[in-house]
Amino acid sequence: MAEKAVLGFLEKNEGIPDSGQFAAECGINHDELVNVIKSLHGFGFVDSQDIKRERWVLTDEGRAYAATGSPEVQFFLAIPTEGIPPEELQRKLNPSVFRIGRSQAMKNQWVEMGKQRVTRKVLNVEDTVKDLLLRVQDGQAINPEDIDALKRRKLIAPQIWKGYSIRKGTNYAPERKKAATDLTRDHLQRGDWKELEFKEYNFSAKGQPTEGGHLHPLLKVRQQLQLIFLQMGFEEMPTNNFVESSFWNFDALFQPQQHPARDSHDTFFLQVPSTTKMLPEDYVERVKHVHELGGYESRGYGYDWKREEANKNLLRTHTTAVSTRMLYLLAQKPFAPKKYYSIDRVFRNEAVDRTHLAEFHQIEGLVCDRGLTLGDLKGVLKEFFSRLGMSKLRFKPAYNPYTEPSMEIFGFHEGLNKWVEIGNSGMFRPEMLLPMGLPEDVRVIAWGLSLERPTMILYKIDNIRDLFGHKVDLGLIKRNPICRLGIE
Repeated sequence: MAEKAVLGFLEKNEGIPDSGQFAAECGINHDELVNVIKSLHGFGFVDSQDIKRERWVLTDEGRAYAATGSPEVQFFLAIPTEGIPPEELQRKLNPSVFRIGRSQAMKNQWVEMGKQRVTRKVLNVEDTVKDLLLRVQDGQAINPEDIDALKRRKLIAPQIWKGYSIRKGTNYAPERKKAATDLTRDHLQRGDWKELEFKEYNFSAKGQPTEGGHLHPLLKVRQQLQLIFLQMGFEEMPTNNFVESSFWNFDALFQPQQHPARDSHDTFFLQVPSTTKMLPEDYVERVKHVHELGGYESRGYGYDWKREEANKNLLRTHTTAVSTRMLYLLAQKPFAPKKYYSIDRVFRNEAVDRTHLAEFHQIEGLVCDRGLTLGDLKGVLKEFFSRLGMSKLRFKPAYNPYTEPSMEIFGFHEGLNKWVEIGNSGMFRPEMLLPMGLPEDVRVIAWGLSLERPTMILYKIDNIRDLFGHKVDLGLIKRNPICRLGIE
């Protein structure tokens, strides 16, 4: 309808000076008319020039006052001729109306605010604010002083109106015929192809860009870390079991069954299947003994160890459960030194925030050999992290149920110009290793960190939910640069 009205009007007239006025006269929605003008202009049917006008419109607060009256008048009318206690008046009015109305009514010297009673100082008042708002709403002109007063009270706001003036274009025609884009079988059979106007073919137009796959930043950093481990002679551990028993996840690591990490608010326990039926019984007995009575120069924990707790299935809370299985298998054969690593998902029942997720990735490395010391651990850590671009390390004593000694690892971040925690490390306790059957002189040094933390540092991401999970920005994955580990 709008297109027919525009082309029909231009057939008998030179142009349309104002699209807003034309829309009002023809009963056409102006937004619809603007879309038609843009389309006709694009095909050369009309030439258009922009028109911009500033007008004032009511804010939400202004519309409310235009309907119910200004706060000062509402305040005034709520006061009976004999006066009213302030507390009772406040109960009668909306809090914002009371606050604003009291201020404006006192400013206008309409009321007397006594401690015991609020009284009127005048008999009648006129609601000039409401009248002005109604005039603005109807599009009537008001003087600049009134505009300034309403604007200061945030009852009106400026709005830019955009429209067009139009005249005939080079390709003007009283009616626009839709150009055909295809020559079909029906056109040929009917013979109407002779009267059709075909859309011009653009031989220089480019085709639709092809979409290729994009590697996630976590995968890029993971690949670089795997290369570092392999260059240092490490062997990857199988991490395909997301579901693990409490025995391998906790008990075999000499972690007591009363430890807070084993509570349901920290760990995801499975309902089906709720328990495991496959555990090495002789090893289970040795683990039970060291928990209850100690051994290997340890006093143990001195509590009643329960098999049903160890049998509970859960989503693994760390990949150290995999390390435990690998060390147990290693102990069943003639001993040979090993270096293992793993990078995979772990799950913890944590509150989700900018730095924590219930599902994330853990990087773990361990070295198993005779006579290893804390100095060996620090040397391996310095070599590993130097390949990440972190040559400045600090170590802080820490506690862990299955490592002693234990250390937190801090690296100096050149970009942030400060020390940041990057992981944990330690030497596995004899109470964990010796029940497995490993020789007494064998030591295991290990360390772990999350995959997300170095990735966030390298890609300057401050919210982990932007990196991993259902809220991840796909545009970030497409735009992220090829990753070269090393902090600049």
